[in-house]
Amino acid sequence: MSGAGGITRTRQDIAAGDIPVDTPRLPAREAAESELSKPMYHENDPNFLQRALNQFWDWVAGVFDAAAGAAPGGPAGLAVLVVIVIGLAAALWWRLGTPQRSARNTDALFDSTGPRSAAQHRATAEAHAAALRWTEAVQERMRAIVRSLEERALLDPRPGRTADEAAAEAGRTLPEHTARLRAAARSFDDVTYGGRTAGRSAYLSLRTLDLELDEAKPLLPGTSRGATG
Repeated sequence: MSGAGGITRTRQDIAAGDIPVDTPRLPAREAAESELSKPMYHENDPNFLQRALNQFWDWVAGVFDAAAGAAPGGPAGLAVLVVIVIGLAAALWWRLGTPQRSARNTDALFDSTGPRSAAQHRATAEAHAAALRWTEAVQERMRAIVRSLEERALLDPRPGRTADEAAAEAGRTLPEHTARLRAAARSFDDVTYGGRTAGRSAYLSLRTLDLELDEAKPLLPGTSRGATG
């Protein structure tokens, strides 16, 4: 009875449609992906920028982990190396000063505020010197020297001329002052582009040179040095 009854019930279940559902694998995966792609499942996902930042910091962490593994002493050794590198960079910065622009057209002797006379540059230089601003005084005195030579037609006015170029050109007509002109140009470059600070002696040296050049007789073309006395 029980056996026959079990067979009868199984047939009834099949007839009633209680057949176990066996969905194929591919359609099931597609259905799951379709369901998970709905916006309701992604409301709290990080945006593109957040994902990019997360990937970047993961990369940085990986780099430091790799460096720590390769450095002697592990993470502690890496920290010591970082401190040493920072110390060396600070020492170089202090020794060399702020990095300066290297293009030659940025080394022009005169700025772009408009032409000024030699007398104006001298007055400005004296005002800086009176206030003990020796760096600015040196700069203005060098400009006064070059402007004075231009006003005397010993130098052709030329925008963009550097202090070194002016000294070299002036030395051809004032050969007895060539060395001091070059030294003056170096002083100007040191305080203007080299990050150095001028002192009273540097300014007085340029001031004396300016006064002497104002009285110096140029070497005319075709004239030997001995004939300029």
